[in-house]
Amino acid sequence: MTLLRVLTLLFILVCLVITVVILLQEGKQAGLGGTISGAAETYWGKNKGRSMEGNLEKITKVCIVLFFVLAIVLNMGFIKY
Repeated sequence: MTLLRVLTLLFILVCLVITVVILLQEGKQAGLGGTISGAAETYWGKNKGRSMEGNLEKITKVCIVLFFVLAIVLNMGFIKY
C-alpha cells in the first residue's frame, strides 16, 4: 500500500515536471528564420548541449522515460490495492 502511494506521488511529480519543462522550451519555429537566412551555425547552435535549451531537452527526455516506466509499473497489477 505504501509503495503504491509513493509510486503514484512520484508519477504525479514527474507529470508536473514534464509540463513545466515543456512549457519553458522555445518552439522549433523560433529558429526557423535563422535557418532560412543561412545563420544556422551560430554560437548557440554549436553549443546547444551546454545551453539552457539543451538542458531542458535532456530533462524532458529523462522525465519522459520515467513517465513511461512508472505508468507501466503502476498498470501491471503487481501492486494490489
